[in-house]
Amino acid sequence: MVHKDLQIPSSQPWPDAAQTLLALMHAQGEVARLSERVQLFSSLLVSVNAVLWAFDWEAKQVLYVSPAYERIFGRSAGSLLADHNEWRDSVYPDDLENAERSLAEVLHKGAVEDREYRIIAADGRIRWISDKCFINRQTEPGQPVILVGIAEDITEKKQLETELQRLATTDVLTQSSNRRHFFDCANLEFEKARLQGSPLAFLLLDIDDFKVINDTYGHPEGDLVLQRIAECGRTALRRGDLFGRIGGEEFAAVFPGCAPDMAKQVAERLQREIQKLSFSHDGQTFGITVSQGLTSLTAEDVTIHSLFARADTAMYEAKRQGKNRVVSG
Repeated sequence: MVHKDLQIPSSQPWPDAAQTLLALMHAQGEVARLSERVQLFSSLLVSVNAVLWAFDWEAKQVLYVSPAYERIFGRSAGSLLADHNEWRDSVYPDDLENAERSLAEVLHKGAVEDREYRIIAADGRIRWISDKCFINRQTEPGQPVILVGIAEDITEKKQLETELQRLATTDVLTQSSNRRHFFDCANLEFEKARLQGSPLAFLLLDIDDFKVINDTYGHPEGDLVLQRIAECGRTALRRGDLFGRIGGEEFAAVFPGCAPDMAKQVAERLQREIQKLSFSHDGQTFGITVSQGLTSLTAEDVTIHSLFARADTAMYEAKRQGKNRVVSG
C-alpha cells in the first residue's frame, strides 16, 4: 500500500511524478536491504557457538540472550529472560561464589576477561564456561548499568589441560607421581612443616633384586611388579601422604604431620602389603621384597634433599642388613 504522502496526484507533472516514484522505489529497496541485514544478523547469531548476553545490573534482569544459550546450557532462554536466577541455578555449586564475585568486579574494573566457572547442563553433564563481560560507560546520571558478555563452552580445552597436566606430573607406567612432581610436592610439605613446626617423615623404597626379576621373568613382568608396588602405595599410605616413583625400581613417600613412631608403623604396613604380593609367569610363582629407609624432619634440615640423603643412607643400610626391612636413619 502506498503511503498517502507518496500518492501521485493526477494533475502532477510527469517529471515530478517520476521522481516521487523513484523515491518510493528507493525507499522500498532500503527496506529490503535492511530486512536482508536483519536476516543475516539473525543467521549469524544462530550459527555462533557462543552465548551473547546483556544484563541490567540494577533491575537484575536479563535483557537479551542469544540462541546458543539453549545449546550450551541446555535450558530455556525464555525462562532466563523471565528470571535471572535461572543462570545462578545452572552454576556448579562450588563455583557460584567466584562466578558472582567476578561478575560484580565488572562494575569497577570495566571488564573481566578471565572469568571461568563450571555449569551443570540440563542433561546433567558438567561443562566449563569462559564468560567474558564488559560494562557500558555511563554518560548521563540515571542511565541504566548494562553488562554485556560472551560465554563460550571451553570444556574440551579444560579436559586437554587436565590431561597435559596429568602427563607432566604422572609416571606413565605406574600412574603415581613422577620424580619431578613428587619432589615439587614434597618441598611444599617440607616448607609447611618447618613453618608450622609440625612433624614430617621421608621414606625411600627400593625393590630387592629387581634386575634378577627382569632377567628371569622378562621386562613385562618387571613392569607389572612396579605397577603392583604403586598400588600398594596408594592403598597402604594415609590420605594426604605423598607417593611417587623417582627412579627405575625406586619409590619415595612423604608423611606430613607424622611423628617418627607413626611413620614407622605406616612403613611397616606398606612392607607387609608388598610381601603379600604374588606373581606368576610360565607356571612359576614368585614374590618380592623391598628395602626401606625412613627418616624424620629435624631442626637442622634446611631442604627436603637432606631428608632424602638420610633416607637413602638408611635404605642402603637395610640392603646391607639382609634386605626386606625398614631401617630408620
